[in-house]
Amino acid sequence: MAKSKSFSCAACGNVTTKWSGRCEACGEWNTISEDAGISEGPKSSSLGQARGRAVTLTDLASEETPPPRTHSGMGELDRVLGGGLVPASAILVGGDPGIGKSTLLLQAAARFASSGLKTVYISGEEASAQVRMRAQRLGLQQADVKLGAETNLRDILTTLEQEKPQLAIIDSIQTMWADNVGSAPGSVSQVRAAAHELTSFAKRRGMSVILVGHVTKDGQIAGPRVVEHMVDTVLYFEGERGHQFRILRAVKNRFGPADEIGVFEMTGAGLSEVTNPSALFLSERGTPAPGSVVFSGIEGTRPVLVELQALVAPSPHAQARRTVVGWDGSRLAMILAVLEARCGIPFAGLDVYLNVAGGMKVSEPAADLAVAAALLSAREDSALPAETVVFGEISLSGALRPVGQSENRLKEAAKLGFTTAIVPQGGKMSGASGLSLNRMGDLTGFVGEVFGAG
Repeated sequence: MAKSKSFSCAACGNVTTKWSGRCEACGEWNTISEDAGISEGPKSSSLGQARGRAVTLTDLASEETPPPRTHSGMGELDRVLGGGLVPASAILVGGDPGIGKSTLLLQAAARFASSGLKTVYISGEEASAQVRMRAQRLGLQQADVKLGAETNLRDILTTLEQEKPQLAIIDSIQTMWADNVGSAPGSVSQVRAAAHELTSFAKRRGMSVILVGHVTKDGQIAGPRVVEHMVDTVLYFEGERGHQFRILRAVKNRFGPADEIGVFEMTGAGLSEVTNPSALFLSERGTPAPGSVVFSGIEGTRPVLVELQALVAPSPHAQARRTVVGWDGSRLAMILAVLEARCGIPFAGLDVYLNVAGGMKVSEPAADLAVAAALLSAREDSALPAETVVFGEISLSGALRPVGQSENRLKEAAKLGFTTAIVPQGGKMSGASGLSLNRMGDLTGFVGEVFGAG
């Protein structure tokens, strides 16, 4: 079978399956030529085309020196970056409007500058005077950070080439405008071109670059997803405006663990680090009330204790409401179905509200048992004993499954003064010194023993 040929226009790039003298797309004459694959080209440089250079191959056993890192002095930021800033790395930071991205990065720029990095901060959203006002409010007006306000990508690259900084912060990538792309700033083409140019420039020059990205209403970084593939690290700055806590979460990191988090508190003087998030999330927890359960979770490599709050009340509507804040709504529906099918506890005609206190977001299945305990506690109007922590995964059969890093979860709970842990049977939990373990095999046994129902 004959192999099909491909022809393209040198003027507009239009691809066709046959040659013609005039391009049907742009109307230019004598611009169409046959495309030859790289692997099908001439095999000798004497024919006018040089062959590609051979790639150096290594085996898996070879060892390489870890990349050097620069510490900012902000422990929570360094933790999320995997131990510090890697030279020639590209970092994308996304978050809701007004959540504090610019504040965080201005503080980070000042810290990195004090660590010896030549730092440039380019703002495409604010004038230089506005950034200086924020710096004065944060007490950073004496920081050795070069400041600029520009959106033209060509001018920015020229400035960076002359200044030769070690770190450049671009706020934000959606405001950058490349004059060689015929579309409006913020469009998919402009964002892709700007991210590619800045990332390539950073790699060539050995400069680290931090790009700020806007997010959509779904919480994803606006623009093409290819931008997240271009960069080395993708961070999300999360939090509720009504809460002072902010979570910096790594969803991609080529130089460290993904899903690591850093916790900050928004104050009048900017963002302050929270070195013990568990104590902060539980600081306002008073006498245990019905529907309140403490869950020991894992975020990246860090154990974090948070309070899960549930409210169950008769519904005045024909269809009961299910409202969730900080957890997966579909998983809540699954837990309710298992409680009804396996334990005979119905929630029909009852409104169910579930909230993760402090603005924290929990995604791991290890919270299943804590959610079930909170729902049952609220439904039965019976509070769990004080100083009790709960974690475990629930299967559709009603069995309780052990979860990973149980020892770290229990050690964190013991450090904060908890004395009892309700956990699934099985799993390695030898590090539970000082904790009384109440092991449960299935959800029916849990309901009968803890709440005297089932």
